[in-house]
Amino acid sequence: MNDLIIHGGTVVDGTGAPGSAADVLVLEGMVASIQPPGTLRDGVAAGVPRIDADGRVVCPGFIDLHSHGDLILALEDEELRRRLILGRVAQGITTEIVGNCGLGPAPVVAAHEAALRGVLAWMTPVDRPWPWRGIGEYLDHLERIGVPINVGTLVAHGALRIAQEGLSRDLSSKIQVTAMRNALDDALSQGAFGMSVGLIYPPGSFTPSEDIEPLAEVLSGYGALLTAHVRGSSETLLDAVEEILTWGRRTGVRIHHSHNEAVGPDHWAKIPLVLEREERARRSGVRVTFDMFPYTAAATTMAAIFPPWALEGGLAALVARLRDPAARARIGADVAGVTPSWPPWGEGGWAHNLVSAVGWERITIGTIGGDSSRGAEGLNLGSLARREGKAPFEAIADLMVAAEGRVSQIIHGVSGEDGDDPGLVSLMVDQHAAICTDANDTGRGLPHPAAYGAFPRILGHFVRERQVMPLEEAIRKMTSYPASILGLADRGVLRTAAAADIVIFDPATVGSAATFQDPRRPASGIDSVIVNGEVVCQRGRLQGGRPGVVLRREK
Repeated sequence: MNDLIIHGGTVVDGTGAPGSAADVLVLEGMVASIQPPGTLRDGVAAGVPRIDADGRVVCPGFIDLHSHGDLILALEDEELRRRLILGRVAQGITTEIVGNCGLGPAPVVAAHEAALRGVLAWMTPVDRPWPWRGIGEYLDHLERIGVPINVGTLVAHGALRIAQEGLSRDLSSKIQVTAMRNALDDALSQGAFGMSVGLIYPPGSFTPSEDIEPLAEVLSGYGALLTAHVRGSSETLLDAVEEILTWGRRTGVRIHHSHNEAVGPDHWAKIPLVLEREERARRSGVRVTFDMFPYTAAATTMAAIFPPWALEGGLAALVARLRDPAARARIGADVAGVTPSWPPWGEGGWAHNLVSAVGWERITIGTIGGDSSRGAEGLNLGSLARREGKAPFEAIADLMVAAEGRVSQIIHGVSGEDGDDPGLVSLMVDQHAAICTDANDTGRGLPHPAAYGAFPRILGHFVRERQVMPLEEAIRKMTSYPASILGLADRGVLRTAAAADIVIFDPATVGSAATFQDPRRPASGIDSVIVNGEVVCQRGRLQGGRPGVVLRREK
């Protein structure tokens, strides 16, 4: 099952080196040999199944540093899980990291489980009991059910804090911070690759900067990663970047800027300033990397358009406030009139007013939970308002109430827009950028097309058509570079003794067919996706195996 020979292809090994014609021998799930074409026909390779890769590129499997598939990969309903991960595997992803943006399902305590589930509602495919409490038990669950691709996790700061104090705005006491440090230590000991923070989402938005530093110290002691959805990507972008760099300077922790971006046309010009600031920090000794997605739109929960005070207590509390006329009026006034300022974590503070950054017309409804969709998926909030005969705020507030808050959005105008994306390209070509999806399909509505096409879009649209960077460099950003960020020595490269995670694609036809209107169209040009030596996807069709490995950070 895990032996094969790939012959006739151009091997691009993931390091950035030029490709060369070679045959690849895989034995027992590992790369056993890479030889000039035709030299593996006899001897040890005799009788091994063969894949003809003539005219194809053979490269390492793609590593997605930024997934929100925590609850999709944990599904025990194998048929549903296969359907929801098809687009990811078919685009060449062989390893993904969950627990991003401060959002994750562990650790969890019974007293605050409802609050945690509410925060994760937009990325939850179906409500099921969680047979885990901690990170170790979550990873054990994945091992028990088996996974088709390799999976690792970060521990989510949101889950750590909710486990201590729910979704309260109250500042953490020294006792609670100590408890969070201990819980973080446990999660790292159980295999988490680091901790993520989501500083525009509660409870991250309630957390002052000085409360993150004690946790950063724990991470630094392990050599683990601190990944950050920064505290705003519009008015507060430069301050937010300085915040995470300061943690690196003060604690020595490795910093990873999640989905580096600037949201809204007034803020795209800040992208060169962000890159310059992060490069200056590197020269001073701060270890900082970032990832980005190749689209001028991002997906998240619709709850993110509301001010932080309205989210205190969780999703149910937000819906209750939207039902109350006085509270709704106050929320609407803030959406219309509050400009983010620094620092944003105090009473009444707000890091990122998405409506003021991009406007109602650039926010599109992605998915809606329950039976309340009314055909609204795919509508921008201006169009929804016109259809309903209401002001935009009233229209989306009513929809949030009807759907009990379980609505996702796609925000356009991120780092550019169609036909005007120099900011996006400058992020993409920076040597410190890894490629990610930041997207998943929960089976409802309209997911972000990155769930089906982020990596092929790089290879087709940006490499072949626009030639913004060489093919070998693009593959490095998808393979060896993210592996180095995670500390994975045996993945992300094609070399002898490495794990046989491999993608075979046609460079002349590879590309993304998924669109915002039709996001589930499969990628083109991806012939075979191989995980630990087993073919898991052939020309867009899953093969049924579960050869993935649950990855744990090496101590």
